[in-house]
Amino acid sequence: MDGREELVLRLAARRRAKLGLSDAAYAELLLAVREDPNKFLEDDADAAFRVVANAVDAVSTAREDDDLLDDGEFYQTREKRLARMRRECDRALALDPDCVDAMLLRALAEDLDPDPLLDRLLQIERDIEPADGAAPTGAAAGTGAAGAGASETADAWLDVLGRGRLRLKAAIARTCLDSARYRMANETGQELIALAPSDALGARHTCALALARLEDEPGFDALDAAFGRRGDSWVQIGRVILFYKLGRMGAARRALRGFDSLCDGGVYALLRPVMVDTYLPDRPTAAPYSFDEATLAVHEADPIIVDVPDLVTWVQNQPDMLAAAKSFADKSGLDW
Repeated sequence: MDGREELVLRLAARRRAKLGLSDAAYAELLLAVREDPNKFLEDDADAAFRVVANAVDAVSTAREDDDLLDDGEFYQTREKRLARMRRECDRALALDPDCVDAMLLRALAEDLDPDPLLDRLLQIERDIEPADGAAPTGAAAGTGAAGAGASETADAWLDVLGRGRLRLKAAIARTCLDSARYRMANETGQELIALAPSDALGARHTCALALARLEDEPGFDALDAAFGRRGDSWVQIGRVILFYKLGRMGAARRALRGFDSLCDGGVYALLRPVMVDTYLPDRPTAAPYSFDEATLAVHEADPIIVDVPDLVTWVQNQPDMLAAAKSFADKSGLDW
């Protein structure tokens, strides 16, 4: 999440809906808002999201120095960072109790285990749904010109004012996966894809891992086909897990070789997993097939890998895999 840019888009969308601007006028408005968003704050909902946006961007900036810290320093810094995020979310919610992004970030910053976190996220989802089935209002709703665009194209992501709800659903899907609720993870992820087919939040990655663990080869293949078989680190490691679980060892070996050849440092990431910090609120961006992407995919697959304890040993015993991982470590200056 680029906090500042999303603040800009929200402010511009609300002003456009209020004034009924043409596309050309909206483009000029967007430039003006980007120059100084503070001039376009209209109410407490805007002010609350500004607090959230600044907090998210501050976390992203602070994390850039994490690699320079030893373990003790990192965990101390991390706890302070999470505490700061909780305080900022409390500030935002004091301004706008309906700020979904603040609710989500507040829950994530509690650093709960998967089961209580899932309970918290599901409660937030229930809380923001109107009891009478009426359309939501305020910051919990997506409204205005952007909302109209989303309706026309059937992609809710285009409604910038409603993105908090989508982020919440993405977090629920990931937490289902993390708590070994694989069927629920896939169902929630598929719901998100149906709402926002552009899948800016990467629900397909969660679904790929869940379907692999469920040994659902037709579902896995259909998901891959739906996104043009572009592939990524989640699909590659998902194939390894899927075929290994199905006992199709020839296909599993081919999938492992594909994971090794396509994903930079993929086997190293699998054999030497590292701690990945809490997503606040979204999955970090990473170049396709990069080591960073492979690291994220392995991190998210960890509950599955732990549940299939022989998988890592099998990978180590495959020809050239251990050597490939060690070679990547040597050339990248990483510990082995």
